[in-house]
Amino acid sequence: MIIEMRTGAAKKEVDDVVQKAKSLDLGVQLNVGTDKTVVAILGSNTGQIATDIFAILPGVENVTRIMKPYKLASRAFRHKDTIVDCGGIKIGGEKIIVMAGPCAVESEKQLMQAAEAVKKAGASILRGGAFKPRTSPFSFQGLQKEGLELLAKARKEFGMPIVTEVVNPQDVSLVSSYADILQIGSRNMQNFALLTEAGKSQHPVVLKRGFSCTITEWLTAADYLLAEGNHQVILCERGIRTFEDSVRFSLDISAIPVLKKNSHLPVNVDPSHAAGNYTLVPAIAKAAVAAGADGLLIEVHPNPKEALVDGFQSLSTSDFTRLMNELRVIAKAVGRSI
Repeated sequence: MIIEMRTGAAKKEVDDVVQKAKSLDLGVQLNVGTDKTVVAILGSNTGQIATDIFAILPGVENVTRIMKPYKLASRAFRHKDTIVDCGGIKIGGEKIIVMAGPCAVESEKQLMQAAEAVKKAGASILRGGAFKPRTSPFSFQGLQKEGLELLAKARKEFGMPIVTEVVNPQDVSLVSSYADILQIGSRNMQNFALLTEAGKSQHPVVLKRGFSCTITEWLTAADYLLAEGNHQVILCERGIRTFEDSVRFSLDISAIPVLKKNSHLPVNVDPSHAAGNYTLVPAIAKAAVAAGADGLLIEVHPNPKEALVDGFQSLSTSDFTRLMNELRVIAKAVGRSI
């Protein structure tokens, strides 16, 4: 249930709504805007409570039931687009933010070469995996804490915020102490214990769509982060599993406008995992920008042929530089910049 307060409603009027909700054993989240406040009333029994209970309270302008499973990620809760601020880099604004770097941190030399190249080409945020959840337990699992230390070193040297994946609820504190942005991977989109811990961290979070999940399930997962008071959530479309086998995953380009219509959260796209093939990454990245994506998450490796993880879908540094120049043209055409 969403309660929209009148413009200029007094603090006492808002407090009375909150107290009424708590007296009914309901949860509350506030969205305090510049001119009005919106109150989200949360709980499994909200459907049994008449809207009139809140509608008659002083200062209340409108009461609406949200019939969809997701609440806090909904446009009904927040009409304006959320802009995630990461050290002055604003994700969800006019500028399209590119996060780029190797899928996995393999060595200091590899990471530093990648960081230098992607920054020079115009990327705003450095990506790199320290913990790598792999399909096989015998595959490279990442450098873990050593990888985090190398990422922190690259941030200091090149002045770029870093985004890296966290895969275990117990590691959220450790990863948060190094990373500027936490990434929740596709396989963990519905790891609710991990989502809750990441939400508590109050760090910006990139939430990737599960490769067999609907948009509704995805936004409901985002609610786990938002319910912890963490409003810095970035959605990332990375392709879903379909019957098509000519690409690694099928990028759901329609997810971008659907999310923009139904949610206030910024939307990124990962063309690398969708394509699974470096030759297809540029076209998918351009399509994402044209469709309204707020950012891109692109894998870049100094020598993709020697990459320990996902080398075939990684761009070389020269290919990435070329793509960034091409993306600037697309961004300008849709009234944005990179």
